[in-house]
Amino acid sequence: YLEKSLKHTEDLQAKLYKEMVGRVKQDDESVPYKDNGYWYYTRYEEGKEYPIYCRRKGTLESREEILLNVNELADGYPYYHVRGLKVSEDNHLLAYGVDTVSRRRYTLYLKDLRTGKIVDRPVPNTEGYVAWANDNKTFFYTMKHSVTLRSDRIFRHRLGGDPEKDFLVYTEADEAFFTGITKTKSKKYLVIHSGSTLTNDYRILDANDPEGTFRPFSPRERGLEYSINHYKDRFYIVTNLDAPNFRLMETPDTRTARA
Repeated sequence: YLEKSLKHTEDLQAKLYKEMVGRVKQDDESVPYKDNGYWYYTRYEEGKEYPIYCRRKGTLESREEILLNVNELADGYPYYHVRGLKVSEDNHLLAYGVDTVSRRRYTLYLKDLRTGKIVDRPVPNTEGYVAWANDNKTFFYTMKHSVTLRSDRIFRHRLGGDPEKDFLVYTEADEAFFTGITKTKSKKYLVIHSGSTLTNDYRILDANDPEGTFRPFSPRERGLEYSINHYKDRFYIVTNLDAPNFRLMETPDTRTARA
């Protein structure tokens, strides 16, 4: 029906497509960034649809290491999306999420970068992101509600374990909130974040103690919006506390309550 209805526009479609593609740099490459001894970047090859994720050890002149060539992974799929690439602290393992049906339900895979092989068992129905603990054996991920697709639960997975038996760390019971987990740039803390339109909420855990208990950063308050990050022995907070246009505050990482 679509082809029949738009048949009279076929020449225009071809013209527009050619013009759009002509304005795209098909062999583009992202600006590299350095993390934990490696330079990471993403590049595209002319005529190919998907990104190639790469890194180089030490300097940009080092040998290129391809983490994922999504063009190869996507072969045979009508839709293929990769997100959330995250490398373990020892630089050996890559976790990433894959959605092949355009439903934003990502299956987590783990790749051993030393052998190029997929290891461990895939974890289905996730947000596609992980946060690694510092032991290189444990990561945390967010599970989606099976009907609403709201991100509502945080699980802990240990390499070699059965995903169906992963430990439930946190459940966001309030349907107005979504939740997720990240790691501070300092590598010291794992952070569970919950958010709604007007309110933010955080729980933190020492990344060296993955089986410990997350503690509230500060009790949840409706209307209190803030974000946190960590450096040395302090947390830095951007917040609307008594500041409609937000302000920057700091506090020792041993005393994180609102006061």
